[in-house]
Amino acid sequence: MKGKLLLIALLLLVNAGYAQTGDNAKLDQFFDRLAEKNKAMGSLTIAKEGQAVYTRAVGYSQISATEKKPLTGTNRFRIASITKMFTAAMIMQLVEEGKLRLADTLSKFFPQIPNAAKITIVQILGHRSGIPNVKRVGDRQGNISSKDPITKDEMLALITKSEPDFEPGTRHLYSNAGYFLLGLLLEKLTGKSYEEALQQRICSKIGLKDTYTATGNIDVAKNESLTYMSLGGEWKQMPETHPSILFGAGQIISTPNDLVKFVQALFDGKIVSKESLELMKTMREGEGLGMEPFTFAGKTFYGHTGGGDNYGAWLAYLPEEKLAIAYTTNAKVYPVANIMSGIVDIYYHQPFVIPGFETIAVSPEVLDKYVGVYSTPGAPVKFTISRKDTTLYIQPGEQSAAPLEAVSENKFEVAPGVAFEFDADKKTMTQKRGGLERVFTKIKDFKQ
Repeated sequence: MKGKLLLIALLLLVNAGYAQTGDNAKLDQFFDRLAEKNKAMGSLTIAKEGQAVYTRAVGYSQISATEKKPLTGTNRFRIASITKMFTAAMIMQLVEEGKLRLADTLSKFFPQIPNAAKITIVQILGHRSGIPNVKRVGDRQGNISSKDPITKDEMLALITKSEPDFEPGTRHLYSNAGYFLLGLLLEKLTGKSYEEALQQRICSKIGLKDTYTATGNIDVAKNESLTYMSLGGEWKQMPETHPSILFGAGQIISTPNDLVKFVQALFDGKIVSKESLELMKTMREGEGLGMEPFTFAGKTFYGHTGGGDNYGAWLAYLPEEKLAIAYTTNAKVYPVANIMSGIVDIYYHQPFVIPGFETIAVSPEVLDKYVGVYSTPGAPVKFTISRKDTTLYIQPGEQSAAPLEAVSENKFEVAPGVAFEFDADKKTMTQKRGGLERVFTKIKDFKQ
C-alpha cells in the first residue's frame, strides 16, 4: 500500500511538471519552419514566475548586399501600441498620487479639444472618448508623409481641429490620438519629458535596461532591428513612421525580456497598486485601461498588441500561472496572432500541427493565361499581373510588383489571408480578403 501511494505521488508530480513545462523542442521546430520559409523574423521570451523558460530569435536585424546580421535576444524592437500599457500605468500612478482623478474632464488640461468638458480621463484610457485618430494631409507631391516628424503642438492642433467620432462614453473606438493626449498630460503633470517619466517611474524601478523611447529613425548602433517585408523570398527594408507621430500611443522601444519583466512587475503590484491593476484589467467591450484580453488554449491572458510599418509585438500574461509571453517582430508575414496561438498550444501540449507553408508549381503556360491588366468599378488603381519564370507578380498602379505564391493552379496569395483567384475563361481575378470578395475584369491582355 505504501509503495502504491508513493507511485501515485510520483505520477502526480510528473503530470504536474508536464502540464507546466513547454515543449521546447517543438517550439524550436515551429520557429525553424517560420525561418526556413521566410514567414517571420522576430524574438520570443516565455517566462514563468519572472524566470525565462524559453527564448528564441529567428531572422535578421540588419540585411545588406554583403551581410545578414542574425537577430539575438538582445536586439531591440519598436513595440508600437504596447506603449499604451506603459502610458496607462503611469497615468494610474498619477491618480494614486492624487495629481489626477479618473473622473477629471479633459477641459481641465486641454479645453480646446472638442467635447473636452464631457471627456473624462478614464474614457480616454478605455478608448471611449470619441477622440478620432488624426492624420496629416500631404500636398499633391506628397511632401508630408508618416516619415516626417511632427511637433507636439502640431499634433495637438490637428486633434483640436478634428470632428469627434461620437459622444463621449457612448461607444468604444480605438484612438491613438487619445493616448497622444495622455502622453502630453503625463508631461504636464510631472514636469518631465515622457522619456524621463518612463525611466523614473517604471524602468529604473524594476530594472528595465533595454526600454526607452524612440526619437528618430531605427538606430542599428543601438542594437535596434530594422523592419523588413518578404517579397519573393527576399527581404526588402520598409520605410519608417516617425516616432514623434506615435508618442504616448506607440513610441517605446524594448525587448521581449524587458516586456515580460514589465508585465510581471505590473501584476505583482510593483508599478501600480492592486486596486489600480483591477481597474486596468476590467474589460468593457473588450477593452480595459491600456490593456486587452486574449484567449489562447482556452485560457484568458491580459496584455496588449502593437504594430506598424510591418513591425509588431504581442505581450500576454496569465495571472493565475504567472506566465508571461512576449513576441517582437521586425517582419510580419505569417499572422502574429497565429504565431502566438501556436506558441501557447505548444506550451500546453495542445494538438498543434506545424504549418508546412508549401506552395505548388504552376506551369508558365497556365500562368500566362492570367497575365494582363485588371480593373473594377470604384477601385482607385488597376492591377497588372505579370510573369517572371514560374512566378506571377501583382502590381497595383505604379507601385512595386509583389510576387504571388500559388496555393492551387488558379489561386494565389500575396500574404496570409489575402488571395487572388483567376478564371481564365471569364477573364476575371477575384480578390479575397477578410471574408470579402472583389471581382476584377481583365481589360488588357499581353504576352510575356
